[in-house]
Amino acid sequence: MNRRPLADRMRPTDIDEIVGQKHLFGKNGAIRRMIEQEHITNMIFFGPPGTGKTTSARLIAARAGMDIHELNATSASLADVRDVIARSGSVFGSAGTLLYLDEIQYFNKKQQQSLLEFLENGQITMIASTTENPYLYVYNSIISRSAVFEFKSVSAEDIVPALKRGLDILNEESKESPKTADDEALMYIASAGAGDVRRSINYLENAYYSLPGDVTEITGEALSGFVPKTVGNFDKNGTVHYDLLSALQKSIRGSDPDAAIFYLAKILSGGDLIGACRRLQVIASEDIGLAYPMAPAIVRACVESAFDLGMPEASIPLSHAAIMLATAPKSNSSHTAYAAAMRDIEAGKGQNIPYYMRPSERYKDYKYPHDFPDHYVKQQYLPDDLAGSRYYEFAGNKTEQAAKEYWKKIKG
Repeated sequence: MNRRPLADRMRPTDIDEIVGQKHLFGKNGAIRRMIEQEHITNMIFFGPPGTGKTTSARLIAARAGMDIHELNATSASLADVRDVIARSGSVFGSAGTLLYLDEIQYFNKKQQQSLLEFLENGQITMIASTTENPYLYVYNSIISRSAVFEFKSVSAEDIVPALKRGLDILNEESKESPKTADDEALMYIASAGAGDVRRSINYLENAYYSLPGDVTEITGEALSGFVPKTVGNFDKNGTVHYDLLSALQKSIRGSDPDAAIFYLAKILSGGDLIGACRRLQVIASEDIGLAYPMAPAIVRACVESAFDLGMPEASIPLSHAAIMLATAPKSNSSHTAYAAAMRDIEAGKGQNIPYYMRPSERYKDYKYPHDFPDHYVKQQYLPDDLAGSRYYEFAGNKTEQAAKEYWKKIKG
């Protein structure tokens, strides 16, 4: 029996065999056009695991006739890079040397800066890959000298043909009766991979060898015991985590309850109950704010209920909170007022509080508003150098407009 994983044995040997990534390797794909024009430059590949980054680098090197050296930044050092450079001058590197540096985000800034020397003198061509956002984790000077390409999660529909090929390979290698898989089972496996081709193929291989000897069909029912219905690439320490939380907030801010509930479900399925609760509480004040002042209290009650219940029931009050926020009127007036005040503070303004507001002056000449009609009296509260400054502006929602009319009447 071949002990190499099926996913490894199935690696594409030509760019036409790459699963997904049509925007890069399809008929009019950006990287395909560059290869055809024999323009091989420094590149950065970023995207989820199992989307073909390593395979693509190998195929590019093969098409260009380049000598490829692979390093992983989690364990490699600059000494390893220099060793690759040294070997690039040998007969094996006569057509050019391609350094494939996986997980480049694990190189610190100094190590990444050192790479520039080798990239600028043309000794090597580098393809770096990362599962994180390169604009956050890769040194700007490397980005400016590279073409950046995003590898996207592969759809289940695109993964199914690869699974069919994998099943054919397993049947060819097996000494037992050939096994089949219906369309439902293949789609089940493809969907469970959550866009990761390698993961889906691994599920298929495990399913194939887990069937009892007298069973020749892989069915969705048989898979349910060890293949999860859905798997995500959620990582609470990576950018996917923050991308999802950001998407949740932007969906609520944009008043889209369907998108909001989708991203909430993604976050909770990734196990981040705390992150979801914290972000919903932020949204209640940052994006709904004074348009519906009860929103923070309602969300807080939903969050406390979620922690009392635990998952999976916690999803019920949090869904309540997310949809309430998405369909509520919006205002960020209090948030922008604070930001405006902070700009003056950071500029060093407002150092001297009016004397009649200081306990040290025994509030001499302070006018107590409750002693006046309508509990209001005109009085300067800001420091002299900020007198008349406006930080808060009433937003157009019903609640703030009602407050505006009230204060217009009281203040004349």
